[in-house]
Amino acid sequence: MLFLFSLAPVLLLAQDAVPNPDPSRQIVEAIERSFARTMAERNFEAFSHFIAEEAVFFSGSGPLRGKSEVLGAWKPYFEGPDAPFSWEPERVEVLGSGDLAFSSGPVYGPDGQRVATFNSVWRRGERGDWRIVFDKGSRYCE
Repeated sequence: MLFLFSLAPVLLLAQDAVPNPDPSRQIVEAIERSFARTMAERNFEAFSHFIAEEAVFFSGSGPLRGKSEVLGAWKPYFEGPDAPFSWEPERVEVLGSGDLAFSSGPVYGPDGQRVATFNSVWRRGERGDWRIVFDKGSRYCE
């Protein structure tokens, strides 16, 4: 019996050490990273494939409604040789249904300093492709 009690703490520690990855979260995280890479690679056409037709992106001047409005506002960010900012997912959550996902993480300025936090909602389409339906950034406060 003493053996079982001495084994309990080891089992509890082992439970934390064993990863339990959710494949849906891993997929959305990889897609978010691919989306971010479009900015780094200056690939506006690839960027456009991640945006849903009815997407809403919140900006300083008000919401951008629809893919064409979002793309029109974001095209200037892809002009020039250097990306004006970059981002990466820090947190990804997927609904149990597997149809909606949330991603959030830091946005960095060209100097590498964190300047904002992004929040995106992704929707999985009938063919299994993921597109952003909502996106909102907010200034970073330490």
